[in-house]
Formats: sequence, C-alpha cells, structure tokens
Amino acid sequence: QVQFVESGGGLVQAGGSLRLSCEASGSTFRDNAMGWYRQAPGKQRDLVAVIGSDGSTTYADSVNGRFTISRDNARNTVYLQIDSLKPEDTAVYYCETFPPRTGVRWGQGTQVTVSS
Repeated sequence: QVQFVESGGGLVQAGGSLRLSCEASGSTFRDNAMGWYRQAPGKQRDLVAVIGSDGSTTYADSVNGRFTISRDNARNTVYLQIDSLKPEDTAVYYCETFPPRTGVRWGQGTQVTVSS
C-alpha cells in the first residue's frame, strides 16, 4: 500500500517561503490526483491544493496566488511551494490522494509555523 512522507516544514517569518515535499513509497501514484491538506490546532483538516494526473491544479481561495502545487512522477514526489507566508498558514501539512483513500491513516505531516 502506498505511503506518503512529508518534509520541508519549519519556522519562518511572515512573508517568507517554504517548499514542502511529499514522497510516495510502496507504489507509484502517477495515475492519482494528489492533494495537500493542512490542519491548524483545534481545527479540522482542510484541503489547500490539488494536482490532477494530467497536471491540472486547483487551490483553496485562502491560498490561491501564494501556493503552487507540482509533481514529479519520475521521483514519485509532490511539492508545495508556499510563498508570502502568513501567520494563519501555521498548521501541520499533509499529502494524500484526492479524494483521500477510504480508511486513510494520515502520516506525521510536516509542521509549518509562521511568526508575525
């Protein structure tokens, strides 16, 4: 079964940038749409960006113009470039198929913390 490992998070100042990575193991994912999700403390997990198997992209309104999702099928990796970070972007970021697999067990994610 495919597993996803997220990395690239960190502590940054508002206005800064980060590049998150999500590597798939156990199976290739080239035929699947992939999503980046995030969960802030005390809040539900929300979808922020999707990339289709054809490379088409969709973003949540709150991140549109600041986040860029991309994929490298040869490396089984999905990326999320985050620019112009805001304190409200602070969350744990996860990747998963879109829509999420039935009974998905979410990974550790990667923590993004933005200081004002």
